[in-house]
Amino acid sequence: MLSRKGIIPEDWLLFGMVWWLIAFAHGDLDHSTRLQRSPGEGAAGGSDSFVPCVTSIHSFTSAFLFSIEVQVTIGFGGRMVTEECPAAILVLIVQNIVGLVINAIMLGCIFMKTSQAHRRAETLIFSKHAVIALREGKLCFMLRVGDLRKSMIISATIRMQVVKKTASLEGEVVPLNQIDIQMENPVGGNSIFLVSPLIIYHVIDKNSPLYDISPLNLHHHEDLEIIVILEGVVETTGITTQARTSYLADEILWGQRFVPIVAEEDGRYSVDYSKFGNTVKVPTPSCTARQLEEDKSIMDTMPLSPKGTIRKRSVKLKPKFTISDEPS
Repeated sequence: MLSRKGIIPEDWLLFGMVWWLIAFAHGDLDHSTRLQRSPGEGAAGGSDSFVPCVTSIHSFTSAFLFSIEVQVTIGFGGRMVTEECPAAILVLIVQNIVGLVINAIMLGCIFMKTSQAHRRAETLIFSKHAVIALREGKLCFMLRVGDLRKSMIISATIRMQVVKKTASLEGEVVPLNQIDIQMENPVGGNSIFLVSPLIIYHVIDKNSPLYDISPLNLHHHEDLEIIVILEGVVETTGITTQARTSYLADEILWGQRFVPIVAEEDGRYSVDYSKFGNTVKVPTPSCTARQLEEDKSIMDTMPLSPKGTIRKRSVKLKPKFTISDEPS
């Protein structure tokens, strides 16, 4: 990557050397030295008719200073190119073009560095698996989303689509039919506030494309994929970023629930990201949401206080991202 401490000083030195060579080849350095040693020689010998390529250049230092003045367009007025040397005019044009190109590349690199939204999206994480379990007496599809950075994602929204093969009443087969499904979250609507990891869930009702899904359908042969898209504005740069993930049928766990990872200690909340993807088994009917709605007696057979075992679904994170260092 271009650096102001690397490329630009080298460019100044390079063109400073070119200006020194032009002055040396034209005899500007010898004439300047002779005038400095014999101030009255110009009037006596008629050497005042000598026109240099660049005025006031008598050493490499002055040539280097003139190179800086040309490239950054300072123009102190003590040194200037004359019409005596066409080569000097050509070098002047080339250095100005090179300076503009270097500045354009540097600005482009800086803009690319600040506008790389995908790096910010890498710190937005989703649970490795989604789960389906009971919540408020209804089957719900749930996933967990979190933000590893302290800087906020402004105006964050989340939406979800089910992609599966469907057929219309007329017999038309749509191999990749995309169906939007309504998400539920603690804030309400599709907007979320990622101050801490959230469990986003979708209530599987009669309007849901998952209405007829049962544990028997959650295998790798099932033509089903659920896509989750999280969008928001980066607080520090104001650039929109997007993070995406998807869950295939065999990545959806039936009868599981995410373990709590937010704890309160001494009036402060801490998040243990080492348990971000851990789930625990909970009693869940092995039937579709349609069957559960038609037969309410199924809920009567469900225990109210389950004692499930934790199923670890750890997220591969670097230790520096972990907010809480408590042992899991």
